[in-house]
Amino acid sequence: MTEHDTQLPADSALKILVTLQYYLPHRTGVPIHVQRVAEALVQRGHEVTILTARHHIDLPRDETINGVRLVRLWAPIRVSRGMVMPAYPWAAWGLIRTHDVVWMHTPMLETALVATLAGMQGKRVISTHHGDLILPSGFFNRFVRWFTFENYRVLAKRAARLIAYSHDYADHSYYLKPFRDKVSVIYPPIQVPDPDPERVAELRERWQSDGGPVIGYAGRFVEEKRPDLLIRALEVINQRFPTARVVFAGEYDIRYEDTWERNQALVQRYEEQLIFLGQLNSMQAMANFFAACDVLVLPSDSECFALVQVEAMLCGTPVVMTDTPGGRVPVTETGMGKIVPRGDWRAIGEAVIDVLEHRDQYVKPRDEIDRTFNLTQTVDRYEKQFRRAAAQGRGYDD
Repeated sequence: MTEHDTQLPADSALKILVTLQYYLPHRTGVPIHVQRVAEALVQRGHEVTILTARHHIDLPRDETINGVRLVRLWAPIRVSRGMVMPAYPWAAWGLIRTHDVVWMHTPMLETALVATLAGMQGKRVISTHHGDLILPSGFFNRFVRWFTFENYRVLAKRAARLIAYSHDYADHSYYLKPFRDKVSVIYPPIQVPDPDPERVAELRERWQSDGGPVIGYAGRFVEEKRPDLLIRALEVINQRFPTARVVFAGEYDIRYEDTWERNQALVQRYEEQLIFLGQLNSMQAMANFFAACDVLVLPSDSECFALVQVEAMLCGTPVVMTDTPGGRVPVTETGMGKIVPRGDWRAIGEAVIDVLEHRDQYVKPRDEIDRTFNLTQTVDRYEKQFRRAAAQGRGYDD
């Protein structure tokens, strides 16, 4: 039996420790990814504990949400997007000791520490990579990027497997390329409820202007996501759809960078066509948002995958996506949208017009999308990786 074939008995329950910086109620791509897999694993009889930062003082230190135990640590120091937790080494050591396998999420500051502690106890690490760290320019951010990557290199050399969202991203990632022989691909977990038709109709009535189209954007208003390109694209879109509205779902006044402030002149120029919702805190609200939009636009310079693309597709909304490694996968796999060059706001505007004018050509049945991006298949593949890693740590042989 080879190392990759080594597995625990199929019916044995695992104790899985998950390490990441942010978890619920913080709702961005990584926490949502972890939540969906973790809760599905609990439903299959496994025990899952999440070690994370107590990113708000009102959050309890220890609680259980939908069967998943959360251990939150005091995080008094913030470094760019990351948080420093003084008690992390001791908490991680104790939890690693009582679990079968560690599931880590990168990029994060503690990667080398966790990998070292797990190795000292003979426990294997599975690491899911959620995107190369990209920060605004500046000496301090360059240092954070270098330090985080050097910690990742320590982890990657010791990890049992590295998980990427797609082969396309793994082939282009400066994190993953040096360790490509250790990379396995698992599509992210996609789970979105059916939109509520009445609520969708209410939203469209609220957002539309004189029957014009509703263009959606789902994500943070940060430099790497390039929301400014979508706003600039209105110059092109307005030539065909002068009453178009762009609706932004996601945080926009971000504390760790000044993208919102730098783009205020642009925002004010088109303020009558822009709506900012802030962060939506439930998947039902997101489903209604997607369905109320005629098209979703992701103008990112860098994108590992963007779960919101598939979520929008499942709600019947086509996508315009920039040609980024990993980010272009949902559109190329489904045909439900258009891909445009990065950084080209004119091309974005022209693609939006094409999708709006020929929307029926881009919309695919929900079950067709679900066959490609399926939650059960994703959890099956994660469970298989965890069993192999736990077996390796216990020294199982044929």
